[in-house]
Amino acid sequence: MKNVAILVSGRGSNMVALLGAMERGEVPGRCVLVVSNVPGAPALEEAGRRGIPTVVLPHGDFPTREDHDSAILARLMEAQVDVVCLAGYMRLLSPILIHAFRNRLLNIHPALLPAFPGLHVQRKAVEHGVRFSGCTVHLVDEEVDHGPIVLQAVVPLWPGDDEAALSARILKFEHRLYPAALKLVCEEKCVVEGRRVRLLISDEEYRNLLRTLMDTGETR
Repeated sequence: MKNVAILVSGRGSNMVALLGAMERGEVPGRCVLVVSNVPGAPALEEAGRRGIPTVVLPHGDFPTREDHDSAILARLMEAQVDVVCLAGYMRLLSPILIHAFRNRLLNIHPALLPAFPGLHVQRKAVEHGVRFSGCTVHLVDEEVDHGPIVLQAVVPLWPGDDEAALSARILKFEHRLYPAALKLVCEEKCVVEGRRVRLLISDEEYRNLLRTLMDTGETR
């Protein structure tokens, strides 16, 4: 059982998906801390309702990004955190946190990396006229939306889709993908080999995983 911390800045829908999976025993982890850089973030209320300790560390209270991340790191170490998940955490991390949790720091991005890193990616996907988009769970490194990929889910763009419609469709997949990736990390079934993550599961397990992630039961 791994101790998990979740970093949030907003409503935390992916946090809720992760917490639900852990509470149901689908992921061998327990959330021991939720950290936010935004006072009053809705995710904090939800975490508190579930009895999870929360910490608010407004980034404006610290002179540098490194000072802010050092304060976060101190709280993570106090809670004996094994794995950190970014769930709508709208801050770039400094090497202080990245080095401390190398290959144990996860992020989810609403596009098929390496395509469309950064912000407003659903809008970019629509504007570029791509036929498929999706979401990616990756390990965090020193570059933005760049680290080794753990899992991805593919989402079609339908004729007439706008940014809002695509965002909503991708979000449903995010709520499946992130817990599945966290499960693999908590079970220590991810081996990082350069730019690649090798999954220590059988081909059959991988096929079953993909079927679960791709089947939404939706029709167009």
